[in-house]
Amino acid sequence: MNSQAPSSATLGADIRALRKARGLTLAGTAARLDRSVGWLSQVERDISEPSISDLRLIAKCLGVPMSMLFAHSAAPVDEQGYVVRAGSRRPMGSGEEGLIEELLSPDLTDDFEMVHSTFKPHSEMQTPADRPTQEVGYLVSGRLDLTIGGRRFSVGPGDSFRIRHEPYHWSNPYDEPAVAIWVIAPPVY
Repeated sequence: MNSQAPSSATLGADIRALRKARGLTLAGTAARLDRSVGWLSQVERDISEPSISDLRLIAKCLGVPMSMLFAHSAAPVDEQGYVVRAGSRRPMGSGEEGLIEELLSPDLTDDFEMVHSTFKPHSEMQTPADRPTQEVGYLVSGRLDLTIGGRRFSVGPGDSFRIRHEPYHWSNPYDEPAVAIWVIAPPVY
């Protein structure tokens, strides 16, 4: 499957899950997209496939990077929704801040998502985040400096941390990449 083509197998379910996680109604979202409720309902049920322009608008409306709405490598039918192979992870975001993220969850239809994050050496979050989520991170390798709710921490391999809907900031001022696994509820990507 072309890595730039939308995945009709999970695209609609992901759009619906993201919309609901943001507390948006079908009618309100359709109005923001200047589309009919019927059209959006069909997209969410994988009956209609949105154009690239539609995907751009949907991503903007849901506050997610466009890459979240693009396909990852197709999984064998018996693995879809259950297994995500290492070479089939869905990339998220642009990587501009030095953060490379991949979705470990098969899709966004659960109450949480799991993300593999690689923080490049000498990278730093440009703007602190404050999301309506609960997040737990586990550092696999490297070191990471965190500020959570105004408190500063430095974490290393095997350390874990929690963020409960409070401002946070990360930086990797070190010479090696830091790799972390995050669990985020509800899904935000």
